[in-house]
Parts: sequence; C-alpha cells; structure tokens
Amino acid sequence: MAAKNKHWRSIMLKASDVRGVIPAVVTPFDRNSRVDYKSLEEIIRFLVSNGVHALMPVGGTGEFPHLLNEEKLDVIKTVVNVAGGKVPIIPGTAACSTHEAILLSNQASEAGADAVILTPPYYFKLPDKSILEHFTTVARNIDCPLFVYNNPLYTGNNISPPLLAELLKEEKIIGLKQSNPDIGQLVEVIRLSPEGLSLCTGIDSQFYPALCIGAAGIFSTAAVVIPAQMVKLYNLFREKKHEEALELHMKLQKLNTFLEYDPGYVAPAKEALNILGLPGGYLRSPMPELSIDERKQIENALREIGEL
Repeated sequence: MAAKNKHWRSIMLKASDVRGVIPAVVTPFDRNSRVDYKSLEEIIRFLVSNGVHALMPVGGTGEFPHLLNEEKLDVIKTVVNVAGGKVPIIPGTAACSTHEAILLSNQASEAGADAVILTPPYYFKLPDKSILEHFTTVARNIDCPLFVYNNPLYTGNNISPPLLAELLKEEKIIGLKQSNPDIGQLVEVIRLSPEGLSLCTGIDSQFYPALCIGAAGIFSTAAVVIPAQMVKLYNLFREKKHEEALELHMKLQKLNTFLEYDPGYVAPAKEALNILGLPGGYLRSPMPELSIDERKQIENALREIGEL
C-alpha cells in the first residue's frame, strides 16, 4: 500500500496554495437518484467563474455517505476536468477503515485530485491513539497531501487541539478543516500548530472571526450558493477593511442560519441553488426534504442578502 511517487515533494500542493474560500460542492442527483454530471459541470463552472480558491467535492455537503465508490471517483474526475487546473481540487476520501481511506485517497490522486481531506473513522468511538495511527498511516501510504477534517457532530470522534497539533507535524498533512462549533478549539489548534499550515474553519458562521484569529480560510457550504459574496468577504479582510468585512459577515448570517440546519444541511444548500436558477438537483434518500415553509424562509434569506 506504500505511496508510489518517490518525488512527491517537488510537485505536490503546498499549504500556502490553499487559502481563502473553498466551497464544499453539492452532488446533484436527478429525480431517479442518479448523479447528474451535466448539472455538476454547470455548478463547477459557476464556482470557478466567481473566484473561489479551491473546491472540495465528495464531502458531507456532497452527500459522500450516499455515493458508491465508483460514483465518488466519477464526481472527482468531472470536477477535475471542468476546473481545468484553475483551482486545487481537494475531495473527501473519508472511510471507516484505514485500508479503504488509503485506497480511496490514492484513487482520488490518480483521478487528478491535488490533495484529499478526510474525517476520522466514524461509527465506532475511537481512542486518540487509534485516530493518530489512522491519519499517520494514511498520510504515509498515499501519493498526495492530506487535510484533516474534524467534524465531531457527525463522526462521533472529536480530535482535541493537542492531538490535531500532533497530527499536523506529519509531513504530508498540510492543513485542517475544523468543524467543531467551539471556535476556542480552533484558537488552540492555531496556537499549538507549526506555522505555515492551511488551518481553516468549516463553519460559515465562524468565517470572519476565524480569519481574525489567524485561520487561512474556510471550507464552506455557503460558498457553493453565494461564492461571490464569500470571496468578497475574504478580500475585504485581506484588504484590512474590517468594518466592511464584519458588516458583510453579519448580513450573510441570514442565510447561514439555514445552511447550518440540522440534520440535513445539504437540503437548504440544494434548495438555495435551485431558487437561484442553478441545478442543485434532488437529494438522495434518506436525506430529509424541506417543508414548504422552510423553502420560503430560504428564499426570503436569499432576497435579504441581495441574491434575488
């Protein structure tokens, strides 16, 4: 299972290449629950044309638990082909077993991914030692860089800041998507970790505060719906226009409230895309559909933030 490319250091994506706004890409399905690749192509063109800095397909927003492995690889190939090298592609390759995570990660790399991102194994509650061994074993047996994705609400395994800092010393682990609602944990990871890594929040309501404490950017569900506004917020921060950045962040909260809907945050993202005339597509069972009232609330939120 060892990584094949002995010269990876000279060609691999660097942490400094991953900054800014990284949409977590939805996977559109047709009414018969098949992946709609034409719609996916349209979404990727929309995102790239609006200036996003990288793309994350086959994550939670992409309904990865509902995709067959061959579908995951076909989605990755589609995103890679349509993006055409304009932005890095960082697909999710999470799996319950270390063996499968290595297999999926190397297949994603062969399909053209620039890096991969994976959660800890889910379902079983694991001790820190097992989580550490999982990530280090994957990192040492794949052909591309790796981002750690900490999402305790959905995996059942939280990676503590000290453990994250230890993981981030591993050579091929170049960054983090921190989706723990406690922003204090992101503060601690940034404080404890080596400099120069791509440490990002994964929570849209934390975007501006996370930038202020030193985060490199965001892996974002909102950015798949409103990429231009999310990129604008990031640029305002970079230009040190903090009052304007904070004002925009607070405005976008009107939509973020719905995109952090539990348990089915994918449904609001797809519905928002459909409302905007983009092909968000259908959900794949058993994801819950939105009520008529929820759909109206999302439409109103889009109107309030100037998207309609």
